[in-house]
Amino acid sequence: MAARAVDAAGVEHAKAASGARIVSLVPSITELLFALNLDAQIVGRTGFCVHPRDKVRKVPKVGGTKAVKLDAVRALQPTHAIVNIDENERETVERLREFVPHVVVTHPLAPEDNFALYALLGAIFDRQDDARRLGDALRLQLDAAASRDWPYQNVLYAIWREPWMTVARDTYISAMLRLVNWQTLPDTQGGEKGAARYPTFDFDAPWLGEVDRVLLSSEPYRFTRQHCDALKQDARLQRNRGTQIQLIDGEMVSWYGSRAIDGIAYLVDYARR
Repeated sequence: MAARAVDAAGVEHAKAASGARIVSLVPSITELLFALNLDAQIVGRTGFCVHPRDKVRKVPKVGGTKAVKLDAVRALQPTHAIVNIDENERETVERLREFVPHVVVTHPLAPEDNFALYALLGAIFDRQDDARRLGDALRLQLDAAASRDWPYQNVLYAIWREPWMTVARDTYISAMLRLVNWQTLPDTQGGEKGAARYPTFDFDAPWLGEVDRVLLSSEPYRFTRQHCDALKQDARLQRNRGTQIQLIDGEMVSWYGSRAIDGIAYLVDYARR
């Protein structure tokens, strides 16, 4: 008996017809769809869907993840739209439901959630073998990360400045970092009442004294070596003896889907330096 294809909104999806037309509004999902060999059925994507570079350039853009051009989506006559709870606005998703027959909602919160993501899309679009292949590759990387003893470190993962922003512990990024025993600070859960999944902070925060490593991400804000060097001179960080301040590839740490396979390998290598 085939497994039920139930998305993150609890909606069960039937197997798509062979002529399915897919609009993806999630960059990492777009990359995953290509990894599932669905090239011919991807008819729309956001401007942030940039991988695989040689293939996405042939797919029409329909705006951004937070600024979807609904008329452009409608003109493509999609049978399926794939969205994400964090990346797309609820109002946009509800409006898509008015004219897209099947809206597939995703929300992976940990690297292990990619197994279910592969299986979901594999079942809907009849790519079960490709989904299993990706799952096997993901398992190898997860096992490799788990086979090592990683020293505990507290890390500050910065995703934005002016205002400075970081990640709560119930985000995908934080879960990725835990694979190498890096715990994000501050110790907050975005699901708690009044808490943000991507909270702001300042460098006078008392918990900053517990940070062993500051990671400046390449996305969504593109931190550079100049930002890194400036923070190394910041007196508020100098009180933390031995704090490392480094740049990190945000795509490798924050993108789920097929990118998670290479992302885990990247993170393991990064943590060993």
